Amino acid sequence: MMKVAIGTDHNGPDLKEEIINKLSNMAEFIDCSPVNDPLDDYPDFAFKVSEMVASGEADLGILICGTGIGMSIAANKVKGIRCAHVTNIDEARLSKMHNNANVMAMGAKNPDALEMVKVFLETSFSNEDRHIRRGEEIIKIENGEYNV
Repeated sequence: MMKVAIGTDHNGPDLKEEIINKLSNMAEFIDCSPVNDPLDDYPDFAFKVSEMVASGEADLGILICGTGIGMSIAANKVKGIRCAHVTNIDEARLSKMHNNANVMAMGAKNPDALEMVKVFLETSFSNEDRHIRRGEEIIKIENGEYNV
């Protein structure tokens, strides 16, 4: 079964629990934020989830904060992470299909959040040559090897 690291700051504990409870038939969720308080810092959770994905301890990651923006910025600082800030169901699908995203970040109050996670988990990378090529270019940028 797929392993998914999930973490939230103080904005999303209820959504995180709903995802874990309603989608546990699709994946084994690893809760990377079992305790939250109003003073917690989202980069801590973004790093923990991203490190689990980058190391192979988890197959994918889900991040939740007020908007998803801060989490995505922090997650993308971890080498090997392709975190997509997702705001709708189509973006959840395309982030996996075209960009081979391995982490998804979203806002806690998005009414489509549960369906977005479901689609993200169900969608596979297309393996089309153009998407493979673009992904390889991103890896070169990450490794300081990219030349235009």
